[in-house]
Formats: sequence, structure tokens, C-alpha cells
Amino acid sequence: MRLILLVLSLLAAWPVQAAPPELLASLDALHARRAEASALKELEAALKKELQASPEDYELIWRSSRLMTWQGDVAEDSRLKKVLGRQAWDMCERGVKVAPDRVECHYFAAVGIGTYSQAVGIMKALGEGLEGKFNERLDAAIRINPDFDLGAPLVVKGRYHYELPWPKRDLTESTKLLEKATGKFPQNLRAHYYLAETLLAADKAGKAKESIAKVTQGSGAYDPAEAKLVQGRAKKVEAKIEEELK
Repeated sequence: MRLILLVLSLLAAWPVQAAPPELLASLDALHARRAEASALKELEAALKKELQASPEDYELIWRSSRLMTWQGDVAEDSRLKKVLGRQAWDMCERGVKVAPDRVECHYFAAVGIGTYSQAVGIMKALGEGLEGKFNERLDAAIRINPDFDLGAPLVVKGRYHYELPWPKRDLTESTKLLEKATGKFPQNLRAHYYLAETLLAADKAGKAKESIAKVTQGSGAYDPAEAKLVQGRAKKVEAKIEEELK
């Protein structure tokens, strides 16, 4: 009996098999090509298969949530955006339980909540009490590693202060956080894009023009899919800035 109990205790303490580095490298390579339909389909299938075999593997969990937040960001249908935001959020809530001291799932859970909130409408999201949950996850990500993914936690926090309705909106704080991110990670085009929108809203069209130029003229080498998306969106903001400066 003692032998059986000893064996059971050893099995319970045995670490769960983690995804091998070569698999993670393959998934990351596919993610870098996510703007390609074939790569996106292959990435979705691979993550689904691996998560079915290892549902508690943190490395797979946060990469799955990363993909869903991307899909939610580019989704034009609000219903699809809502579903993807919720799935990304739920996925990384699992991840936070597995590895509470890691930054990735705190960050992508917050982004998932943000995507869901955009889909249902900011006022409704505030009414559902999502602001506190969003900030809980995002502030944890900032505490753990504000430099994650080229300052992404700071960028999202800066955008949060921009997107809030009056009187919660805080363009000064938004500017401060986004300038901090662009100062440290000038290659992050999304940070410059968000900063341009914040500055335009703050009646600083001249400075906004400088920021949007860094988007339209910037290199996308750091993440071609992300850069293409942001540069495409920047065209509308650039036109608004030019109209303001007339």
C-alpha cells in the first residue's frame, strides 16, 4: 500500500510535458506570416491540435490567445469580434492560473477584454463592470514586464485612456504612456499610430502629423503583418490631420 501511495505521489508531482522548443518556433514562424491565409489556417489547426493534447500547456495557451486577439482586431463583423475577444480572454484566464507570474496571459486577457468591449460598445462594457477586470489584467502585465512585445502593455494602457468616454477620458495620460512606449520602442508603429490619434484629439494636429509620418514612413520589418495593418489604418488618420491643418 505504501508503495502504491508513493508511486501515485510521484506521478502527481511529475511535471506536465511541455511543448518542445522546435514546435514553439514553428508556431511563432507561422504567426509572423499570419497575414497569409494559408499560414493562418495552418497556425489555427496546429494550435487546436496541440492544445487538445496538452490543454494546460502555458506556451500553447498564450499563443492561442495571441492569435485570437489578432483575429478579433482585424474582424469587421462585431459579432465575430465579440466572440474572439471573449475566447481570447477566457483562454488566458486559464493561463493566468497556470502561470500567474508570467506576463503574456495577463496581457492577452486584457486585450481580449478590450476587443470584446469594442464589439459590444464601451458604454455597455462599462455597465458590465469590465473596466475593473481589464485594468486588473493590464496593470499586472505592466508590473511584470512593461516592455513585453515592444512595450505593448503601455501602448494598450495609453489607448485605454483615449477610448474612454468623457469624463473618464484622459488625453494627457494617454499621451504620456504612448510617448514612453514610442521613446523606448520607436519601431512600434501601432504606438505611433495611437499617439497620433491622441494628439489630434488633444488639438495638437502639428505633433499628430509628426507621429503619423513615423507610421506611414516606418519600417515594418519588426512584424510585417502588424505593420501592414497599422499603416493601412493610418491613412484615414493622416487625412483627418491634413484636414485639421488646413
